[in-house]
Amino acid sequence: MFSRHMSSRRVEHTVTTGGTSDAPRAPSGKKVVVVSASPRRDGNSQLLAESVVAGARAAGHDALGVNVNDTIAGLLRDCRRCRQPDGNCSIDDGYRDLMLDHVLPADALVYATPLYWYGMAAALKNFFDRMVCYVSASYPNSNDIVGALEGKRIALVVASEESYPTASAAVVAQVQEMSRYLHQQFVAVVTGVGNQRGEVRFDPSNPLDDSYELGAHIFETHHSDYTITSIRHNTVWCRPPDTPGPREPTPD
Repeated sequence: MFSRHMSSRRVEHTVTTGGTSDAPRAPSGKKVVVVSASPRRDGNSQLLAESVVAGARAAGHDALGVNVNDTIAGLLRDCRRCRQPDGNCSIDDGYRDLMLDHVLPADALVYATPLYWYGMAAALKNFFDRMVCYVSASYPNSNDIVGALEGKRIALVVASEESYPTASAAVVAQVQEMSRYLHQQFVAVVTGVGNQRGEVRFDPSNPLDDSYELGAHIFETHHSDYTITSIRHNTVWCRPPDTPGPREPTPD
């Protein structure tokens, strides 16, 4: 679970939603799980992950941070050869508890990774690979697992030494496609630039602030992902009362 290694600016930051508040509110019943893959416990993507957790807690959500390097030890193998007779996975590490106790009950999942070779860290990729053991038909409760994975809000935070706009495009595309495959809503991406431990704090684009706000507003963030059969509207945003035009989206 995550430490309280936060910048002083972040500790002083509070979030208000629908009123004023100077302290974190009691949990609202929404559960946010941040899955971090940083091998450095004081690394830049880890700091972004901790900011997401802090923002979610300040908004009244039940937020938990987990580093997969602490819980997952084995790589995906051939399930047809290594699955136990009762159908359970034979790899003896913390993945099963992570999946069943934290990932499945979550209303939102946020993935945090450093950018390695323009892709996600291997530890995070292994998190997704190992999911195969639980969603395949050979797992006893696979239908329940699939049902529990659907409908979640998904976000991504990435730390990279490079700042050009498409450096993390491959990671974003992969998370987007996995989210669509699992019938989830991929709502936001935050990227911080830094190399040395903690350097992301000095990124002038303020990714720690953006990560904090992501955690605070992940359930209110606008999401749209149209297909040819989607019901679409003439407007996207509801206008204020004193603005000409429709205040509510209207069907075509």
